[in-house]
Amino acid sequence: MKTVMIKIGVAALLSASAAFGAFAQEFTKGVVNKVDTKAKKVTIKHEDLKGLDMPAMTMVFRVEDPALLEKLKEGSNIEFVAERVNGKLTVTEVK
Repeated sequence: MKTVMIKIGVAALLSASAAFGAFAQEFTKGVVNKVDTKAKKVTIKHEDLKGLDMPAMTMVFRVEDPALLEKLKEGSNIEFVAERVNGKLTVTEVK
C-alpha cells in the first residue's frame, strides 16, 4: 500500500512540475529592432510578457546563448521566451 501511495505522489509531483514548466515557457511575439552581438543583447518590440507581468513595449534583453543571437536578424518577426536570469531579463528561447 505504501508503494502505491509513493507512486501516486511521485506522479502528482511530476504532473504539477510539467504543468508549471509549460506555463513558464510561454512564447511571446515580437520584432527584432537591433542585435548587439558584442554585448550579447537584443532589442525587441514585443507584445505583453504575461509570464513576467509586463505590458507591450520595446526593450533590451540579454542573450546568454550565442547560438540564439545567430537566429536574430533586425526586422525579423519572432516568437521568444524571456525569463529573469540572475535578476536580468534574458531571452532563453527563440522560434
